[in-house]
Amino acid sequence: MGIGDLTGDDLVKVLATLANPHRIRVIAVLSKQRNYVSQLARDLGISRALLQVHLRKLEAVGLVTATLELSEDGKAMKYYEVAPFALNLTPAACAAAAETLAPRDADAGDARKEPRDG
Repeated sequence: MGIGDLTGDDLVKVLATLANPHRIRVIAVLSKQRNYVSQLARDLGISRALLQVHLRKLEAVGLVTATLELSEDGKAMKYYEVAPFALNLTPAACAAAAETLAPRDADAGDARKEPRDG
């Protein structure tokens, strides 16, 4: 995935996902080797439940992928790995992404809506 492959809305989601230090650490660990949830949680020093929340968010925006495999003892294990991506964020890239942002609907309570003065 590259910045040119993302719509403006997708770019906002990816950047929001990366704005969490736990998720940056997950990507750092997975960039060295793929791993399963229990080992990742131990490596990162966080609970499996919290890690799974972060992994789901990373997977939802395409930054990590998961595969289910059987261990030697027949236990199902979900392995995660980093999906290839490169985001070269430049003013021109931001301008191009802005052209593809979904229209803001003031009546629908769009979360991106800027606060009104008044």
